[in-house]
Amino acid sequence: MAQPNQIYMDYSSYCPIEPRVLKEMLPYYERYFGNPSSPHSFGVQMKAGLEAAREKVASLINAEKPSEVIFTSGSTESINAALRGAAFRNKEKGNRIIASSIEHISVRNTLKYLAKNGFEVVYLPVDEYGVVSVESLKGAMNERTVLVTVMYANNEVGTVEPIKEIADIAHEKNAILHTDATAAIGKMPIDVNRDGIDMMSISSGDMYGPYGIGALYLRRGTRFEPLILGGGQEAGFRSGTENVAGAVGMGKAAEIAKAEMAQEAERLSKIRDRIIKGTKEAITYSFLNGHPTLRLPNNINMRFSFIEGESLVLSLDMEGIAASSGSACSSKTLEPSHVLLAMGIPHEEAQGSLLLSLGRWNTPQDAQKLLEVLPNIVRGLREMSPIAPPGVR
Repeated sequence: MAQPNQIYMDYSSYCPIEPRVLKEMLPYYERYFGNPSSPHSFGVQMKAGLEAAREKVASLINAEKPSEVIFTSGSTESINAALRGAAFRNKEKGNRIIASSIEHISVRNTLKYLAKNGFEVVYLPVDEYGVVSVESLKGAMNERTVLVTVMYANNEVGTVEPIKEIADIAHEKNAILHTDATAAIGKMPIDVNRDGIDMMSISSGDMYGPYGIGALYLRRGTRFEPLILGGGQEAGFRSGTENVAGAVGMGKAAEIAKAEMAQEAERLSKIRDRIIKGTKEAITYSFLNGHPTLRLPNNINMRFSFIEGESLVLSLDMEGIAASSGSACSSKTLEPSHVLLAMGIPHEEAQGSLLLSLGRWNTPQDAQKLLEVLPNIVRGLREMSPIAPPGVR
């Protein structure tokens, strides 16, 4: 949680752990120990904690059986396991993989690996709001398509994708649908059966659980080749002694999210909308990136003409407000967001983006403070900008 006089609006890059989650985990560090595969009472106790956590995660996403939830080290491992596992296991059927052009870098780099290993990767365009073109997907599907991967909601611009429609199209050609739900998990209802999802990657840390733990939902009967081999833990799908304390924390985070999600989404949506409206009214040449309504309740992605996003982030930090200019996982590159470019936003405009991601400890007062300092910061940066017209400096 933020220190006094500091405001944290970068929850999409890192969520602090929920105190109730930490409390649930502590006994597994202080009192309980043993290998969950061991038959003695120590192991049985650990196994019980592990399976209770699996049931809670399965309940959050409405999985048919808890055994369809495989614990991993996080979303990146889940994504690698899903894409590589499904692609190689089904290679005799075909080698075509279809993805959206706005996927997270962990998906994109995994697809690059598969492209180097005999697979054809086709990227689908999105519209100006970041919505995947369903018609393009229909045109890209053929009999040799084995896998479709489209994120549930975009981590940068917050746009929610039409996953049910995408699943229906994929299944017409007997292709597997994977979705990266890292940005959406715990923030909006996800039902893997309603949406026809075959594989789904999720993270604990993105719903106020511990880091170093995540899960892969794998629908029963989905053909899949394990990424990590060893002692056969997690029903043989992910070997290695399980991180029981982490799984228990993730289970508690899932339980809290299921109980409180609707109320929290309503609360954050009001703060989000106030910031968007206030920013547009106070700052000329300011624009919302992503869909105006079909977006995550905590996501605000704005762009400001004639300035550079990193300077804006640093200036906000000096005012005690932590924000981002895009995905933290891509922050080491100086290139503008591939998501914004795919949406048709010009290079120079994409450079001026600001990502504000809200969370459990943000308040309406935080929004008020942001709206008080942001116009002056943008004005100051434009006065120093060599490309800003005189009228907006």
